[in-house]
Amino acid sequence: MLGLSGAAMFSMVPSKVYASRSTKGVRTLGFHNLHTGERGQGSYWVDGSYQSEILSDFSHILRDHRRNESAPMDKRLYDLLFKLKESLNIEQEFNVISGYRSPKTNAMLAAKSSAVAKKSYHMKGMAMDIAIEDVKLSDLRDAAIELKLGGVGYYPRSGFIHVDTGPIRTWT
Repeated sequence: MLGLSGAAMFSMVPSKVYASRSTKGVRTLGFHNLHTGERGQGSYWVDGSYQSEILSDFSHILRDHRRNESAPMDKRLYDLLFKLKESLNIEQEFNVISGYRSPKTNAMLAAKSSAVAKKSYHMKGMAMDIAIEDVKLSDLRDAAIELKLGGVGYYPRSGFIHVDTGPIRTWT
């Protein structure tokens, strides 16, 4: 049985429950696949819901161009890229050097270069190699590291940074 103090507590509880800020809004990204020339842009998240059609479009643009294979990309990767755009206060699209990689493509690249991990997060749709026009690569790297949302590799000679949704770590 509730006494008077219990009734008083209930009257202090708001009658409406408001959604947190994180469930409202729109998150938009744009990509330019430098290997295929394809571009895609869209609002992948609207008021707390991921937009499956846009995510499918993004997966196609970010496919393994060597084998023409696509796979669903990790939604956290899109969120990482959105936060990266916000932290840099930019609207430009991401130039994509590599998104999804099939295991066969990854094995072929790893055989040619020690810079390619044999168990790459690219094969899990959890990584992307990117650059942004008119943004210094070192600034892009620093902003990605500051987010502390995954791995960040710096490849200034090749003109891109690697971001992934794996453990927090950095390398050059």
